[in-house]
Amino acid sequence: MRSSAVAPFTLVALFAGGPAGAAVAVQGGIGFVAVSGAPPGGELVLEDARHAEVGRGTTDRLGSLLFRDLVPGRGYVVRDPAAGGFVSDPITVPKFDDHPDASFYTGQHLEAGLQYIQARDGTRLAAMVRAPLGKTLADGPFPTVVEYSGYAAADPDNPQPSTLIVSALGFATVGVNMRGSGCSGGVLDLFDFPTTADGYDIIETVAAQPWVKGGKVGMVGISFPGISQLFVGGARPPHLAAIAPLSVIADIYRAPGFPGGIFNSGFAQTWLQERNGDSRPAPEGGQAYAVKRVNDGDATCLANQRLRLQTLDAVEFTQSHPYYVPDLMDQRSPINWVRKIAVPTFLASAFQDEQTGGDFASMLSRLPKRRDVKITVTNGVHTSSLDPTTLWNWLAFLDLYVAERLPDQSRLAPIAPLIYLQILGASAPTPPLPPDRFADVTDYQEAKRRFEADPHVRVLMENGAGSPTAGLPAPTFQLALRQWPAPQVRPTVWYFGHGGILTPARPSASDDGVDGYHPDPDARPAQTLPGQGQEQSWEVIPHYDWRPLVDGTAVAYATPPLERDTVVGGPGSVDLWLRSSAADTDLQVTLTEVRSDGLEAYVQNGWLRASHRKLDRKTSTVLAPRPTHLERDASPLPAGAFTKVRVGLFSVAHAFRAGSRIRISIEAPGGDRTRWAFDTAATHGGVLDEVSRTHAQPSRVVLSVIPGVAPPAGLPPCPGLRGQPCRTYMPTTNGG
Repeated sequence: MRSSAVAPFTLVALFAGGPAGAAVAVQGGIGFVAVSGAPPGGELVLEDARHAEVGRGTTDRLGSLLFRDLVPGRGYVVRDPAAGGFVSDPITVPKFDDHPDASFYTGQHLEAGLQYIQARDGTRLAAMVRAPLGKTLADGPFPTVVEYSGYAAADPDNPQPSTLIVSALGFATVGVNMRGSGCSGGVLDLFDFPTTADGYDIIETVAAQPWVKGGKVGMVGISFPGISQLFVGGARPPHLAAIAPLSVIADIYRAPGFPGGIFNSGFAQTWLQERNGDSRPAPEGGQAYAVKRVNDGDATCLANQRLRLQTLDAVEFTQSHPYYVPDLMDQRSPINWVRKIAVPTFLASAFQDEQTGGDFASMLSRLPKRRDVKITVTNGVHTSSLDPTTLWNWLAFLDLYVAERLPDQSRLAPIAPLIYLQILGASAPTPPLPPDRFADVTDYQEAKRRFEADPHVRVLMENGAGSPTAGLPAPTFQLALRQWPAPQVRPTVWYFGHGGILTPARPSASDDGVDGYHPDPDARPAQTLPGQGQEQSWEVIPHYDWRPLVDGTAVAYATPPLERDTVVGGPGSVDLWLRSSAADTDLQVTLTEVRSDGLEAYVQNGWLRASHRKLDRKTSTVLAPRPTHLERDASPLPAGAFTKVRVGLFSVAHAFRAGSRIRISIEAPGGDRTRWAFDTAATHGGVLDEVSRTHAQPSRVVLSVIPGVAPPAGLPPCPGLRGQPCRTYMPTTNGG
């Protein structure tokens, strides 16, 4: 990168005593002051403008130290407390909204290949610029998109999936590593303000390049680079054209971190461990491409590793915050950013996503309800946002709002076999491909009107049952909704009854029923694909180990055979009157369909640590209980008494056929997910949990029923629905 711009909030001070006479750098950023190049093992003090000590620490073996959680302001100084030690020049800690002048961005010039974008605080971010496949930047200008994450987004040799696809479709791409990852400088702190501010700076810098068509850029990416778009979109960089986030989360705590307040010791812990590995300093660790770059002589990449040892251990830090901490987690949760998004948006996610989970739907109602905001939801897995029905509309969206050209969906057909070979495996056929629905349109504005006439929310139903090959990505029908949950949703109640029955009638005054179970997380395998890689979840028919509930370790309740088809679309609530022999207990609720052929299909889960049962009254509804998860609200269960505990079911869309039974079970966490596991007490059946079903204390389930929907006749294959395992139905000891 050639840059004439100077980062507006950077101070580099020269101190005596640096290693080998090197300069000691002091850098002010949003919420932090960083020191690098100092003698290792030295004590340093940070003072504010009033000379009050606000931080003290020891430099690491690389000579670096980071002071965190600082309030914005001028006049911070770093001091060596030893007699005669140095004192830095004054340092500014800027506010998040302190944006550089436009000249800071226009003064940076990007070329093809790996280089570095300078952020406002002086941090240099690794960026890999690629012209569209078969082109050079000199052939431009091109419609351009950014893929931004802590994965190896800037790896010159291994483009990320979305980058690879759009590059083949005629877009220039810029893959950028978040600070503290790969060859980027700084410290990785997942979804913090500096990371989001970097995203703003990246968009403005890339948009200023002469090879960018129209002076605006879009964003693409699935999972990590999908989530990052929601923050950057909410930050509103002026030259952002559109975002297209796929397979995302809404809340960093509620899913996948602590579902129901219980740490996810499966996927979440593994993912955090991987981020720890990625943030190690190269060449001794870190991402493979960074190791190679350093070993090949990339001096900037090497210099960018100097703060890496100041990165907090992501697993330890997460586990040290078992409750929701608003000051820490609000800024890191997309649900608090999406209302601010002002650009066209295309979002897609799956309810049974084995990585990110189904809580993403809790933020959908906060997205702007404009005609250029489109949401696609489906049953499925992490890669289901790349299924053909969605991917074809994703390309149309990028053509319309980033390239500002007529959509040409026919460009996807030649590369589709390669895409689905990577996702589904070599033995799977290519899924059914949609037609080009814009093939007859010759006017750009008419194409835009056609796209914007699509529903705000498109629900792909029974994904996996829409082709002759069971499990192949394809829906059987779709729902078109004005919002999520749909305005026409009817909260429908079924009460727990004697013999494991779900009934619409509240228990009578004479009913005096209690059902008990001994929760045992060891009674079944913790995961339904134990010990296997996450890609196995994406197979056409994964080899699920989804075992029935073990006698005595769960209770379950099921409706009589349904008289009519019942379509559920939205969140749910399992409202328990609970008594436990323990002061606290972890609850898992599972929604399934017991079919008329004797098979049982998984639908959705919910979780709650009972001590986290206090609800946020402002956001909780009859269908969606939302615990505060605040430490001050946590309380043990009262000994010997029943207490109302509401366990939320993540959103889902599922058609229960006439003749099937709706079933709810309550058990210890685990056994129903491919990649999630739970840090829950292994009680080995030593705790007794009891559920009341009396008139005075009636337990129940409330589901989001959408009336008037007629699914196709006949049961879908079982197994076959994406992300929904199937097993032979076996009743629990209480009869359900």
